[in-house]
Amino acid sequence: MTDTPRTRDELVIVPHTHWDREWYLPFQRFRLQLVGLLDTVLERMAQDPRQRFTLDGQAVAVDDYLQVRPEQRERLTGLIKEGRLAVGPWQILLDEFLCSGENIVRNLELGLRRSQDMGGAMPVGYLPDMFGHCAQMPQILRGAGLEHACVWRGVPAAVERHAFAWTAPDGTAIRTEYLAAGGYGSAAGLFDDPGRLAERAGAVAAKLRPWRPDGSPILAMYGSDHTAPAADLADLLERHNAADEHVTLRLATMAEYFAAQPTGLEGLRAVNGELRSHARANILPGVFSVRAPLKQAMARAERAVERYAEPLAALWFDGAAERFLQMAWHRLIEVSCHDSVTGCGCDETAQQVAARIAEAEQLGLAVRDMVAGPLAARVPHDAHLLLNPTPARRTDLVELDVAGEGPVHLVGADGTAFPAQRLASAPTLLADDTVPAERLPTVLARVHGSELYGREITAWHLEPERRLLHFTVARRSELPFDIAAVRAALEQARAEGLWRVVIEAEPRQRVAALVSAPPLGHTAVRAVPGPAPAGAVSHGVRAEGGRALDNGLLRVEIAEDGTFAVRSAGGVTLSGAGRVVDGGDLGDTYNYAPPAHDVLVDSPEEVTVRRAAEGPLTGAFEVERRYAWPKAGDFGADGRTPDTEQTTVTTRVELRAGERFVRLAFSFDNRSDDHRVRMHVPLPRRAEVSHGEGQFAVVERGLSAEGGFGEEPVPTFPASAFVAAGGAALLLEHATEYELVEDGAQLAVTLLRPTGQMSRNRHVWRDEPAGGEFRTPQAQCRGLRTVTFGLLPYAGEWHEADVHAAAEAFRHPLMALHGTGQGAAALPAPGEGLSVTGEGVVLTSVREREGGLEARVVAQTPHPATAGLSLPGLRGVERCDLLGRASAAGEAPSLDGERATVLLRPWEIATFRLER
Repeated sequence: MTDTPRTRDELVIVPHTHWDREWYLPFQRFRLQLVGLLDTVLERMAQDPRQRFTLDGQAVAVDDYLQVRPEQRERLTGLIKEGRLAVGPWQILLDEFLCSGENIVRNLELGLRRSQDMGGAMPVGYLPDMFGHCAQMPQILRGAGLEHACVWRGVPAAVERHAFAWTAPDGTAIRTEYLAAGGYGSAAGLFDDPGRLAERAGAVAAKLRPWRPDGSPILAMYGSDHTAPAADLADLLERHNAADEHVTLRLATMAEYFAAQPTGLEGLRAVNGELRSHARANILPGVFSVRAPLKQAMARAERAVERYAEPLAALWFDGAAERFLQMAWHRLIEVSCHDSVTGCGCDETAQQVAARIAEAEQLGLAVRDMVAGPLAARVPHDAHLLLNPTPARRTDLVELDVAGEGPVHLVGADGTAFPAQRLASAPTLLADDTVPAERLPTVLARVHGSELYGREITAWHLEPERRLLHFTVARRSELPFDIAAVRAALEQARAEGLWRVVIEAEPRQRVAALVSAPPLGHTAVRAVPGPAPAGAVSHGVRAEGGRALDNGLLRVEIAEDGTFAVRSAGGVTLSGAGRVVDGGDLGDTYNYAPPAHDVLVDSPEEVTVRRAAEGPLTGAFEVERRYAWPKAGDFGADGRTPDTEQTTVTTRVELRAGERFVRLAFSFDNRSDDHRVRMHVPLPRRAEVSHGEGQFAVVERGLSAEGGFGEEPVPTFPASAFVAAGGAALLLEHATEYELVEDGAQLAVTLLRPTGQMSRNRHVWRDEPAGGEFRTPQAQCRGLRTVTFGLLPYAGEWHEADVHAAAEAFRHPLMALHGTGQGAAALPAPGEGLSVTGEGVVLTSVREREGGLEARVVAQTPHPATAGLSLPGLRGVERCDLLGRASAAGEAPSLDGERATVLLRPWEIATFRLER
């Protein structure tokens, strides 16, 4: 019997670098290496036209380089135009679960634009090192006009070929190349020893050949983290091809490789939804829970820009806000990098990421204030401007600072009365000082115009016989004031000796008010003395005894151990919610690792309950639970230290009028290291699946995860706006790690997971290191930590419970600002913006684009949905693709007056241009 001759293999060699912009070194130190690498690569490419290079699918590396080497722009763009240097389509390689869906779209949009400006974008959704992939990515890529994706981590074991049909929840599929058997480094080191090139090429071909039974050319990724190709790469290839009879090597960019690939899906295995399998590569799920304050800051910044700044500027601002919004988006996109917002880098990197996130938030708030300025100027200064960031008319609770000390209520422009509840009174005595007469001029220097102590002077008087100088101040005053008159009066009184200087403020109080506001619009309200008319409060809150709250929709009762029970009006009940469990963690920033000899602390040593608000608009209890948490992990004994830290967890349990969910805030001063703190919610019924919201979808997950590689397949998952399971939905403020535990009987969410090491070489739940062993003391997250939730019990399925609307109300409160116009004037009429209706239809973006407004909505529902878009003055509506280009794809909207309607398929992302 003779051997069958083997067919000659062809390896398509793609020289590249995987460039982590910041990781175990901060950005600027990595940029120094990037400049050196690209200097070398560009010089070699200029000298040898055979050379090819792929710059990791992200345009930011080019931007970072050209800031230092602007003189290289012409050379670099020339190589891109020639097709020898491939860049884009992303601006940066993101983490797909720790930013919003809109952030993903803007990242792709910016990367494509920057790459096109430089000579052309690589037409491939290249996603080489993300820690798993979100469900809607196929729809996002196809919506931007891309026909190929390329992934590594997270691909399930069922995929046995180099390509598969990755399918989004809406049914959109994209041909996807799987970087099997080595990921983006499948041919790394191939040319390190020219004398062994034939041997190594044969080994690479043998490793990758089983994924291509059709004998087609094999993609071989020649590169790794922060590496340049061999200097004489092209010569090595030619010498090898002349001598080797078994394997041919061909240089190409990633773009050139995919240009030769089919775009059809026939014969390809379909893989649906998110890619989060541990079958063949680590997906490092612990990044979702490490450095929790970074995730909280990211969510705040995205909300400030996406929901408060950009839509309100598009609808209500005539000035130029675009540059500020561009700066904000640039920062949000930069920090979405898979080694940035993840927190799995050194402490210096995390510091710089936090600073950029804070800048993005402040830019968003600055635009919000810029929009609000002209609107507030139309509102009298004794009234308030309210902004609604959501596309639905809302009646919601706001906290206002108003004048007076007795009962008040609010009135709108049309005379509608809104109830108010007093929360606290502000101090009226601001100063009562005794000073020598010779220091009185110094005291008067505190007055700037009519401002004193941040308020405006409304009156003053001098009593020489009592040696008293008295000022009355208010938030605003329209009375004339001249400091010269005060100086003259003191001079006439021949002030001497000790004088008493009193500064007294007008009575003010902080109230909670239940007010209504139009969709994505504004309204104004004014506080007037006296309680609201009878019957103004619907589903008001009653505090019953010392431990119960009831608003007719929900009843909450605090138990002796500090947990609480919740019962809905429909009879859905859960008990023991809010249990706090502290356990050890000997892992790192990438993966949780339970100690072999763990100590779980879930029972408080002492519980104190006190009432914080009485109702009828808001009622609340503060529950203090004192625990003895172990001080740190004991790595030598594979356990936790016997020394403990006394830790008090304060839980605010709040119920508001008309709300179907209870609001929770957990606060504690973390003084322990190497542990994981979780909050547990027993479910009304056992759950076999959970539904986590994030990135334009609500994804169903089971009780287990697929394993097979060297990483423990833990069923911890991320969710952004909410997670729902077994009749309970937990509304979230930021991307949060959750898990169904006790065989689906309970939902556990991570409050904090402190750790002191970036990666550990020896890890009980991961075979290979995820990086170097760098200390990360700041990742221990010492100090005060607060996490908020909403808890909504429901009957039936999650999508029948209007969870989206509850999450919108929880995450996007009405904004209240003081008016700045003339006092006592009439209130301006409300302004109505864009309204979006439809079961499960969520608005994700509104912005000003050339040709009108652009609005993006997503049908986050398993059923077809009819979306309605209403806008005063609406004259036309047109479908666009994801990048805002006119598109015939999808059902065309119909326009009836100022309302457009369109039928959306389940999970469809739809973008529209609105003409006013």
